[in-house]
Amino acid sequence: MDCKLWLAFSVWLLLPTSEAGRQMPKLSEKKLCADSECSNAILIARAVQDYYPGDCRFIPIRQGQLIYVYAMLRDRGNLFWAGSVQDSYYGQQEARIGHFPSSVVEETHPLMPASTEVETTNWDFYCN
Repeated sequence: MDCKLWLAFSVWLLLPTSEAGRQMPKLSEKKLCADSECSNAILIARAVQDYYPGDCRFIPIRQGQLIYVYAMLRDRGNLFWAGSVQDSYYGQQEARIGHFPSSVVEETHPLMPASTEVETTNWDFYCN
């Protein structure tokens, strides 16, 4: 009996306790993109303040960083954009894609119009 209990406890300790590898609630059902696959950047923005994410759907942003914006969430999530953070030195930081509040950035370079409405998928909010 003690062996089974010890084995069960050991397996429980090894289970991941982070949000990585799990589906998170959707922030929105739709998003605006430059194309149907959201593969082209809409604009480049610069962070006007630091942002520390509340969960794994979001990316941390430091003041002054450049963000390539690929999607703008619609409806109930319209305060959030999706993009990738670029540090001041290209390659200094691994590129991460995620969501962030649009209020922490200022648009600096418009690239393409966000004229294509796309439905979000579960993968848009999956934590890996």
